[in-house]
Amino acid sequence: MSVHDELMSVQRCLDDMSRSVNRLEQQLGRGGLDIRRVRTDCEHLRESVALLREATHASPSARRPELVTISDAPYDYSLWTDSDDEGLGARDRHAP
Repeated sequence: MSVHDELMSVQRCLDDMSRSVNRLEQQLGRGGLDIRRVRTDCEHLRESVALLREATHASPSARRPELVTISDAPYDYSLWTDSDDEGLGARDRHAP
C-alpha cells in the first residue's frame, strides 16, 4: 500500500471512531470527564493525521536536503596559519 492509501485508511478509521464517540455521547451524556477526554483525544488524532498528510504532500526538496559535494583536493594551508592544531598545540611548541 502507498502512503496515500494508508493515510486514507487511517482517516476512515478516525471517521468511524468519531461516529462511535458521538453515539456514546448520546447514550452517556456530554458532561462526563471520560467522554470529554475521549472526544478530545479523537480530535487530536484527527489533527495529527492532517499534519502528517501535509508533511507527505510537501515537495521532495523540503524533505531531503540538497547534497553538497566536498572536493578531495587538499585545503589551502594559508587558511590555517593563525590557528593551532587541535589537541596538538602550536607548531613551534612541543606537546606536554
